[in-house]
Amino acid sequence: MTQAATLRAQAETLGQTLPPLLAQADHLAATVILGDHGRRRAGMGDEFWQYRPATPSDTARMIDWRRSARGDAHFVREREWQAAQSVTLWVDGARSMEFSGSRNRPPKSDRARLLSLALAVLLVRGGERVGLAGADAPPRGGRAHLLRIAAAMAEDDADYGAPDTSGMVAHGRAVFVSDFLGDPAKLETALAAASDRGVTGALVQVLDPAEEEFPFDGRTIFESMGGSLRHETLRASDLRTRYLDRLAERKALLERLARASGWHYLCHHTGQSAQSALLWMFRALEGGR
Repeated sequence: MTQAATLRAQAETLGQTLPPLLAQADHLAATVILGDHGRRRAGMGDEFWQYRPATPSDTARMIDWRRSARGDAHFVREREWQAAQSVTLWVDGARSMEFSGSRNRPPKSDRARLLSLALAVLLVRGGERVGLAGADAPPRGGRAHLLRIAAAMAEDDADYGAPDTSGMVAHGRAVFVSDFLGDPAKLETALAAASDRGVTGALVQVLDPAEEEFPFDGRTIFESMGGSLRHETLRASDLRTRYLDRLAERKALLERLARASGWHYLCHHTGQSAQSALLWMFRALEGGR
């Protein structure tokens, strides 16, 4: 096959897969009612934001005399802060994210990509710049860039993913979306690198309900999605308590790491509503939960 034919085939495949993903992200973003844009606050800009009562530190030039003439109090006209922030997304594409405990639930990778792309849609609509770590997709705005982000959400042959901090903008924001079931030391390293650049953000752990409930009994073979790890037991129920304790320890570690770095942490299940997780992610970037 010639190079041109190969590129055409890739383009056709891309055309078949990306629009549905972006359409789903658009739909999910549309279901989240945000009201006024979350980043709105006083600062440099042209758009009117609000009137506030004048304080002794305000000069006479800052007073809006037309508004103040309506009563006895003096008011200052504030404008909306309009400096766009840069947000870098890292979406785990490792094999562990392909797991689903039920045919009625999407794999973790599908939910992670949907949430991340829907967040990108919301941010771009709000005037922010969004990029994807580890890909040729630095933070930018615009609808065309959303297509580039969706196209760059690639799969990884590794069993478990490690956060990529390349492309992060100093003093910007970042969101890591993963099951975080791999080596936590790699996450610590990534968070340290982010902190060194003044980057804050959110960790979103995506798990399948089966990973939370451990609904296994009797003879069971446990194998990693990539096949590198395998364990067979005749009494899976005997492992439940130890497994749940280890999972609780991992969640507590993620929360501690996030808190120490000035980040936020959320554990989201694929059996839960994507809307609530998306709203949490958007608000977490503004410093709230």
